[in-house]
Amino acid sequence: MSVVQLEPPRDAWDDRTVSQLLTLAQSRSAEDRQRLLLKVTCLCEATRPPAEVGPLLSDIFLTLAAQAERDIRLALSERIAGVDWAPPALINMLALDEIEIARPVITSSPLLQDTDLIRLLIEATLEHQIAVARRPQLSRPVADTIIDRGEAVTMTALASNRSADISEDAMRKLVDHSRRLAGLRAPLTRHPRLNEQLAQQLYQWVGQALRQSIGERFRIDDAQLNAAVQQAAAKAVGSPEWRTAPTSRLAEDRERSDMERRLVDKLEAAGQLRPGLLIRALREQRFELFEQALAALGGFSDAQVHHAVRAPTAEPLYLACIAVGVDKAVFASLLVEVRKLSGGLPADGGWTATPMNAHSASRAFRQMMEKPAIV
Repeated sequence: MSVVQLEPPRDAWDDRTVSQLLTLAQSRSAEDRQRLLLKVTCLCEATRPPAEVGPLLSDIFLTLAAQAERDIRLALSERIAGVDWAPPALINMLALDEIEIARPVITSSPLLQDTDLIRLLIEATLEHQIAVARRPQLSRPVADTIIDRGEAVTMTALASNRSADISEDAMRKLVDHSRRLAGLRAPLTRHPRLNEQLAQQLYQWVGQALRQSIGERFRIDDAQLNAAVQQAAAKAVGSPEWRTAPTSRLAEDRERSDMERRLVDKLEAAGQLRPGLLIRALREQRFELFEQALAALGGFSDAQVHHAVRAPTAEPLYLACIAVGVDKAVFASLLVEVRKLSGGLPADGGWTATPMNAHSASRAFRQMMEKPAIV
């Protein structure tokens, strides 16, 4: 459906215009309701609405926007994203709409407060959270919330946002996260709030190209730094703390596993758990998130997914992925990423790219898991 473009009237907000708005508001025609929504928007763009019609506008916007078709809501979002006269309740409603509609207001609306943005980080989809992290001039409390939540893609988006107000302590946390999240490293090396002390820490686990980038900004003696790292490692091996490191790592692994499970549960409860998360998890080297998401998407047990990943052939994993909606053309590249993170498993045995729907693949997978050789 095409959006009707309406020219603003010459005498905006006169009695005749308000009367026309009321007449359109009383109509039950879907077309009249859409015309009313666009007409009000055009009026507001032409002339700031007077205070006395504020309550009327709020009622019109909230009622009609909730009933409007997608393209009307998208046009409305794009038109009012940067204005300060829109009803805050409408802005918040659009911010929770599907991401293409929500993105303009999340990015630009001056009416979204820190509490509104933090609510999006907690309640909305990953796409919404990324839009929040990319918002220009993002405040420090919102940036801190993003880092505290520890979601890799959202933190990466924040690290790429050079206008965000990120404190030195928050930058330190991002650099710490970058040790396990490779995607954070490149944007951090270019971030204006990276200081020399944090640059030296980041320098230890980035590749040669990023080391050169850091070296162009800060004076870092590579030989001296390497010697310091080796000395620290040698000291750690002989210290009492070294003997307790395995227990610490186990606790850290359990904590990470619990965090990934909470994320999967949250996405599933919100109806936002989708096959695309599998690819994203592998790219971010979050293998436990991949396994837990695959189990939740297919209604499989953790043990079934565990055995499929470690089977002597890729056939079980292929069936499980097709069962949850992964395109068979994507599976080959997915398998490469899985083997990188799991020590070459599943083993070299191939798989048969048999055309089948998700239901048939799920049934075949479950039957295969019942075989003694697999279980």
